[in-house]
Amino acid sequence: MTDSIQSTGNAAVAEAASASGSDAELLAQTATAVGAAGKVLRERFGDVVPYRTREELMRALAANDNAALDVLRPRLERLRPEAGWVEEELAGGALPAGEWWVVDPAEGNVNHLHGLPEWGVTATLVRDNEPVLTVVHLPLTGETYTALAGGGAYLDGRPLHVSETADLGLSLVATSQARPDEDEAITQRIGSSITAMLVDALVVRTSVPASLHLLNVAAGRIDAFWQFAGARADLLPGALLVAEAGGRISDAEGLPWTPASESLLAAAPGVHTAAVATLSR
Repeated sequence: MTDSIQSTGNAAVAEAASASGSDAELLAQTATAVGAAGKVLRERFGDVVPYRTREELMRALAANDNAALDVLRPRLERLRPEAGWVEEELAGGALPAGEWWVVDPAEGNVNHLHGLPEWGVTATLVRDNEPVLTVVHLPLTGETYTALAGGGAYLDGRPLHVSETADLGLSLVATSQARPDEDEAITQRIGSSITAMLVDALVVRTSVPASLHLLNVAAGRIDAFWQFAGARADLLPGALLVAEAGGRISDAEGLPWTPASESLLAAAPGVHTAAVATLSR
């Protein structure tokens, strides 16, 4: 994430917020909309959903997405009628100028289908390629994580702060697979990075989705998270949460991160440099 995101509340964002009303009020309304979509997914959650082919899997994933979107999309569009809507969850790169909703209606959808608890609903408003606000709701626990550019990160209204750990050797770190059928070069890089972290860190966690790991970095439960490749909907919510909770956001080589970057590293400040060194080997 670029320095402008890490030091959010820049003049352009502030001016846009003043012209379009209170982003804090919009954040609260967005949280209500995301919570309503989460209720739909919670009602659909239970037994493992069987599938025998890739086509059956894709239909099951789409059914979850569509059920949540039927509730979420009209509510968000009423809140911001002029904002664009990112149709493709796995898309990355820069967006056109203006406001855009970047949404994952079933983040961790494959976990939901397998009866696993690691899933949620996310919505992020992006203004001129800077995330302005984000909401991540976990329906099974009822937890709602929110962040407002320049306004901090919160869990159900309680401020979030990243870990104070300063030793990678004492750190709990995590990574995630961006998508199935990843490019072979990326899968090789993922594997080598896990091996390197197994040597340098205390414990390494590997699971999907990325957003839940990033929530844990923002909350100080995990000291660092990295991922190679990824999509806006996967990474923007957690990246804003971590930045607003006092963490450092970069790519795996320590360079400024954007949704077009080939990797992301979100870490407590005390272990960021060491994590970059490990991932750059």
